Amino acid sequence: MPQGTIRNFHPATRTGTLLDDGLAEHPFDAEAFRASGLQELRIGQRVRFELVEDEDEDETRVTQLNIVSL
Repeated sequence: MPQGTIRNFHPATRTGTLLDDGLAEHPFDAEAFRASGLQELRIGQRVRFELVEDEDEDETRVTQLNIVSL
């Protein structure tokens, strides 16, 4: 499971972006946040995440987040 850092998080929409260790940016939606079971995220927080290919949009998307450090 790749790791990255939370770049931004919007508590009202429960969406945000993370930067993986190769500095590629990955947005995540409320569904991915909900699937993780988390209550909140902070900018700079380290996470593990899952990426899946979204064939409809021809891109990858984050499906789950797990905290590495608090």
